[in-house]
Amino acid sequence: MSCASSAAPSRPRTIPVAARRSLSHCRSHRFHPEEAVDAKPSLLIIEDDASFAKALRKSFERRGYEVAVSDGIDTARNALEQIVPAYAVVDLKLVSGSGLECVKMLHQHDPEMKIVVLTGFASIATAVEAIKLGACHYLAKPANSDEIEAAWGRGEGDPTVPMTVRPTSIKTLEWERIHETLVETDFNISEAARRLGMHRRTLARKLEKKQVS
Repeated sequence: MSCASSAAPSRPRTIPVAARRSLSHCRSHRFHPEEAVDAKPSLLIIEDDASFAKALRKSFERRGYEVAVSDGIDTARNALEQIVPAYAVVDLKLVSGSGLECVKMLHQHDPEMKIVVLTGFASIATAVEAIKLGACHYLAKPANSDEIEAAWGRGEGDPTVPMTVRPTSIKTLEWERIHETLVETDFNISEAARRLGMHRRTLARKLEKKQVS
């Protein structure tokens, strides 16, 4: 069946994501059905650092991607009403919430989406959780478009990665435990504080310093 014959008007929300992706080139306002073979790969960037997001956007647009940028989970949900991204880049540390929540939401929206998580605070616990929630890779900032693009296609671990000999600090271990507990409690601060054995206000202050809400 040709692309033109299958693109009858319909409500986007009633069509499965996989089907929407296969038909998106036909319905896109930028392309005509006969141009579908030249359609751009789509990318959603979730990053609240405007300068970094702008740099990433320009870099991927030069590579031929159609790029949308969101600064948090709410604007990302809105973006998903307008585009069908095959790829996503998510900053772990967002002012309006954890990037892990965004990863979970994106993976539930489309399990086939290739998601890479970026962070300036490398953590074993958060890396593991990002993969569990649907990310295909986890990169420490600063990561460029070459590294991100390579990560999308990297489905297996690399046994040649050198082992670090730098000891993990107490603060880092504490933060890993806090973030792990937040994920387990679906970011319920009161329940997380109870499990961690600390007052809710104490946990809230720690999260505020890390800009996690």
